Amino acid sequence: QVQLVESGGGLVQAGGSLRLSCAASGSNFGINVMGWYRQAPGEQRELVATITSGDSTNYVDSVKGRFTISRDNAKNTVYLQMDRLKPEDTAVYYCHVRKIFEQYWGRGTLVTVSS
Repeated sequence: QVQLVESGGGLVQAGGSLRLSCAASGSNFGINVMGWYRQAPGEQRELVATITSGDSTNYVDSVKGRFTISRDNAKNTVYLQMDRLKPEDTAVYYCHVRKIFEQYWGRGTLVTVSS
């Protein structure tokens, strides 16, 4: 089992920045992909960004150039730096990790961007 604890959400004005963190604990061996998803009210959960153990990254088009995902393998932590935030970025952000045959979700952290 892997436990994920997110932090860093909050309220920010449009154009501002936030940094989300997600610390993984427990059976961390074999984690390949770490990432962030988000779910806005009334919407389906969508992929925001992922990073592999080899540091390959992937972003949804709407955040490219504004968000940066990174990971610290020594700390088993993944980060999401969010810059130039927009009201449409408002959502609950979920940390996600994947092994070969397992995947785990965090409980989510709320990001609210005011206009």
